[in-house]
Amino acid sequence: MTEPSGETAPEAPEDVAPTEDVQEDVRQGAAEPEEPASAEEPATGEEPPPAEEPTTAQEPAAAEESDEPAATAAAGESEEPDVADASRESADADPADTADTRPTDTEPAEPAEPASEASEEPGADGDAAAKASDTPELSDAQAELAAQRELRARIEARKAEKEGPLASGAKLSGTAADLLAAVRAVEGGAASGSAFYEAPEPAPRRPTPEAAPAMTVRPPVPAQASAPAPGTTAAVREVLAKGGAPEALAGQVAATLGEGAAQALLDDPWQLLAVPGVRPEQADGFARALLGAACGPDDPRRTVALTVWLLERAALQGHTALEIDTVRAGLAGHAVPDPGSAVEEAVSAGAVLVFQEEETAEEEPEQDEEAPEAAEAAPEEPASPVLLGLDRYALAEESLADGLARLVKTATADTWEGSELERAAGAHGLVLHTGGEASRAEPVALAAAARERGLRTLVAVHADGGRRALGPAGADAVTVAALLSGAAGPGRDEEGAFALDLLVVLDAPQLDVETAAMLVESLPDGCRLVLGGDPAVLGAPGAGQVFGDVLAARVCPRIASRVPDPGPLGELVSGIGAGELNQVEAPGKEIVIVPVRDAGEAVHRTVQLVADSVPRAIGVPAEQTQVVTVGHGGSAGTRALNAALKQRLNPGPGRFGGYDPGDRVAYAPAPGRTVTGTVLSADAEGLRLRCGDEELLVPKERVESALRHGWALTAHQAAGLRWPAVVVVLPGDAAGGLSRAWVYTAFGRAERHLSVVHGVDQALPRAVAEGVAPERTTRLRPLLEALLAVPEE
Repeated sequence: MTEPSGETAPEAPEDVAPTEDVQEDVRQGAAEPEEPASAEEPATGEEPPPAEEPTTAQEPAAAEESDEPAATAAAGESEEPDVADASRESADADPADTADTRPTDTEPAEPAEPASEASEEPGADGDAAAKASDTPELSDAQAELAAQRELRARIEARKAEKEGPLASGAKLSGTAADLLAAVRAVEGGAASGSAFYEAPEPAPRRPTPEAAPAMTVRPPVPAQASAPAPGTTAAVREVLAKGGAPEALAGQVAATLGEGAAQALLDDPWQLLAVPGVRPEQADGFARALLGAACGPDDPRRTVALTVWLLERAALQGHTALEIDTVRAGLAGHAVPDPGSAVEEAVSAGAVLVFQEEETAEEEPEQDEEAPEAAEAAPEEPASPVLLGLDRYALAEESLADGLARLVKTATADTWEGSELERAAGAHGLVLHTGGEASRAEPVALAAAARERGLRTLVAVHADGGRRALGPAGADAVTVAALLSGAAGPGRDEEGAFALDLLVVLDAPQLDVETAAMLVESLPDGCRLVLGGDPAVLGAPGAGQVFGDVLAARVCPRIASRVPDPGPLGELVSGIGAGELNQVEAPGKEIVIVPVRDAGEAVHRTVQLVADSVPRAIGVPAEQTQVVTVGHGGSAGTRALNAALKQRLNPGPGRFGGYDPGDRVAYAPAPGRTVTGTVLSADAEGLRLRCGDEELLVPKERVESALRHGWALTAHQAAGLRWPAVVVVLPGDAAGGLSRAWVYTAFGRAERHLSVVHGVDQALPRAVAEGVAPERTTRLRPLLEALLAVPEE
């Protein structure tokens, strides 16, 4: 989660790609030490530690989950993952960080210590029911209790059939009890987890999937969240003051919880955990201040909120679901007495969903009657794990899988002459294209050929910089964000579909599952979709791994480019993708290694390279040179480097919210998207930027949360962009944050020159050879395999 401090979103949960497994993160729970952030520089997110304490910050902050090295805490700064999606928790997003959002000016005081003892809740259900049974005329409440009593008897009968009793089920009835029983059935293998979210026999999405339907329901274009009413914010401020929480959080709380935020907090103080940056310890202290002894660590409101919070944190690291045992371990780390019952409570409340993908039925081989022992000795395949997830990601993955299957089944096969990619696109509705930077020319050429055939065709990229990298062909390209918002592209018809026959999406690895679902659902039946990108780069800053899951599912043609990236830089990056850090001849100083001994020297040499050495020796001016580092914190993170670079390249008092005209900045207009630009001026409306050929206005209320200096970025923020010269900074404390994908992405941002400020010794070649990023837990692959299973050849 993000911290309600002032650090902006340019950091990403993405950097949402985790550098450590989320399972280890949730097992640590709240046991990890915390370091409060100062008012001048808020604490940011070190990849996997628990959520940070809300603090105020002069510089917008957004913790980058996967880019933040594990060793940054040792450098004197504790990092915390930030919230990745404004739609998820707040309208504020960390600029460069794709999925990161930050509250603006909040400096929450640390709430009281979490409750350590549970107190019994007054009023027993059983006593009330017993009294009701003695009453000759039943009131509505008593009748309900009597009905509950009867239902509980039926539940107990069902539980008696199982080996162990279900302790938490004694207080539930009706649908809630059925859900709890279903959890047990899933865990015991007696039922599929789909029972939690599907009807027994769901109606098919389209009765005739092979033909295009007459009408298709399309999702509306997402609208910007409206600001909370002043009365709502004032009421929330009073409740926060009563609970000892910082009143500066009122705007965040009102925006997150909606019009009834004040009453929601009074009824359930742990709703505060839904606000970006609030930690369980802080929510516990707030709850104790409001409820006193009436709450404890096993309070159902607390356990439900903690379960959701753990899954939200996992989403920042790219997971759309978690194994049930991982969630239980995370709850135990936060002093929940009975994690198993807590999970069941969250499921029965509808806060989380349970999944268990059904195994594909396989014909059993004929057995020799004379060798029964051999048949018995055959090992059984392990059952697929039981997963827990939030409905927003579950619905997105299911919608995306349905949408991709629809495109595959409604496309009309045609014979196109030309390259292998063109022939595949003509014959299929969904095609994947893989390759490095140079290979991007192939899908662009496909789009041009399709236009000549009279097809309505569009090329979409991840960021504006990706359009410029396409050269003249980029003039007609649009960003995915602009296409979905309606700011660019062909527009939508009366059904909400794009007027397209072919959509080519470059930088597809940067698509998170929610964005991909919106994009695919907006395509008309029969439209062809080509997803292109480099599978070796860092993944999407949001939840999901769409490109990797579709590749792994093997449900459509996959065309691998044979076009190599040119020159010494191409040779170096290609070797890294294969797990080898080769020594490459660079006669034109395309690659320069600058060894350093400590972080202070790393900052000094980086400033020297950007301001002097690269312009003088390579001919690339400072404004075209980008610094890329592992994380936001630490003595050589983005904050430290940006401060040093500003002092050298554009010194000033920061009179516009910490910024001066001429400052390079990273702005997050939407979660998961980073725009780099330069400050032009400021006025009563906000800060005005020049980003490429466009001028943008950052509203003054979003300057602190959505903007940060941009001379130095993380690799996740830089993904999808390229610069003539790049300086990659690897201080000694960054070793823990390195992986092959990180090195591949960072080194691949350079077009003409790469300088590596090297202070990690053998950690760099070791990361290239062995540093495979942790797998994300997602459901898209099995969903696609079930819908588009292709017999093996």
